Amino acid sequence: MTLFTALSGQPATLTDSADGRHQRVYQQLYNEAQGCEALAREFLLAQLAQVQDVPCELPDTPEQLPAWVEQRCATVARDYADYLEQRQQGQPRRYFQNKAHALYVLQCVAPTKQVDGAWLYGLVRYWQDQRFDGLLTTYLEELGDGEAAQNHVVIYRKLLSEHDADSEAGVKDDDYLQGALQLALGLCAEEFLPEVIGYNLGYEQLPLHLLITSYELSELGIDPYYFTLHVTIDNASSGHAGKAAQSVLNLLPLGEGREQFYRRVARGYQLNDLGPGTTAVIERFNLQEEVVAMLERKRTYGQHMHSDYCRFEGKTVNQWLAQPGQIAEFLQALQDKGWIKRNQDPADSRFWQLIEGAGAAMFGVFSGAEKQLLHDWIAGDWVSGERVPPARPGRGSRFSREQHRPADPDTQALVESLCKLPDEQQLNALIPWMSARRHCAPAGLYATRRFIQLRARLR
Repeated sequence: MTLFTALSGQPATLTDSADGRHQRVYQQLYNEAQGCEALAREFLLAQLAQVQDVPCELPDTPEQLPAWVEQRCATVARDYADYLEQRQQGQPRRYFQNKAHALYVLQCVAPTKQVDGAWLYGLVRYWQDQRFDGLLTTYLEELGDGEAAQNHVVIYRKLLSEHDADSEAGVKDDDYLQGALQLALGLCAEEFLPEVIGYNLGYEQLPLHLLITSYELSELGIDPYYFTLHVTIDNASSGHAGKAAQSVLNLLPLGEGREQFYRRVARGYQLNDLGPGTTAVIERFNLQEEVVAMLERKRTYGQHMHSDYCRFEGKTVNQWLAQPGQIAEFLQALQDKGWIKRNQDPADSRFWQLIEGAGAAMFGVFSGAEKQLLHDWIAGDWVSGERVPPARPGRGSRFSREQHRPADPDTQALVESLCKLPDEQQLNALIPWMSARRHCAPAGLYATRRFIQLRARLR
C-alpha cells in the first residue's frame, strides 16, 4: 500500500482522478497533514511520469531562453492587438457568454489561484544564495511583500467574496490538479529543484488568455485587478517571466550534469500542461447543464421544504425534488406553466420573483453566483437596456496595519517567540509562516514583512 493510498483510504492509482483524488491530495498538502512531504513526493513522481515522453517546446539550449521568452511575449502582444481590433469591429466577447460564465470560471480556477506562488515556497530557505534572488523576489511579490492589499491570494479571495462566488460545490476534481502540483513542488524543492524552476519558467510566461480575461471581466462589471496585476508583473524584461529565464541560467551546473539538469527543467516546464487550463475551463461551460447541476445539488436541501399548493404536470414541488434526475423536466414544467419566461427580462418570471427582491419567498436560498447563473439562463438572448459599467481595476494600498489588521493571537505569539532570538534564527523561524496555508493570514503577512526586513539586514 502506498502512502497516498493510506491517506486517502482508496485502493486506486495516483493518476486516477475519477473519485476526487486530486482534491484529496490538494487538501492534505494544503493543510500540512502528517506525512505530506512523502505524499507530495509520490504525487510529483506520478505526474512527472505523465510528461516523460512528451515533446517540449523549450529551446535546445538554456542560453536561448531569454530570446525565447522575449519572442513569446511579442507574439502574445501581437495576438492581443488582433483581438482588440476584432472587438472594435463589433466582434462579441471571445471567452465569456455572460457574467455567470465568468463567475463559473473564477470558481473553477480558484483551487490554483488560492495557492498562487506555492511552487516556490521551498526555495525560501536559500535566502542567502544570490542565485535564487530572482525566484525569491517572485515568491515575495506573490505574497504581496506582506501587504494584504497586494497579496495575490487575499486579492483573489476578495474577488470571489464580492460576488458571493466562494463555493467549491461545482469545482471538478481535475481543477485541483495544478494546485496540488504547486503545493507538492513547494514541499519538495530540494529534491526537485530543476523541476521547480522549470515549472516556474512555464507558469510565469504571459499568456494571451490573461489579457483577454482581464478585458472581458471588466466589460462584465467584474474587477479584473487580480489578472491585470499579473499582466504587469509577468513581463519579459524586468518581470517574473524574465526572472524565470535568468534563474535557469543562474542555477545550471557549471560542469557535469548540465544537460541532465536542463532536461529536468524541461519536464518541470511540461507539468504546466497537466489538467484543464483556463481556456479549457472556459470552453466546457454549458449554461443549461450548469443550471441543472446547481439545482440538483440544492435538491436534497429543498425536497421537504415546499407546500403542496402548486402542482406542475401533476406533481408537487416536493415530488419533483424527491428523486435525482428530474430537475431538467421540472424546469421545463415551470416554463410550460409560465413561471419561467426564457429570453425575457428575468423580472417578468414568477420564479425569479421568488428568488430576488424585497420579501422574496426564497430569499437567501441561492448565493450571488447561483442567482447570476439562474438570471443569465432565464435572460438568454434578452439584452438589458442598461449597460453594465466596466469595473475599475482595483488598486492595492499600503493601508494602516494598526487600523485594518488588529493583532490576532497567532501574530502576538509569533512576535513574542521571536523577541529573544538573534536575527538569523528569527528569519528561519518565520519561514513556516510563509507557506501556502499561512502567508495570507495576519501572522503570515507579518512574517513576510519581517522576513524581508531581516533578509535585507543580513545580506
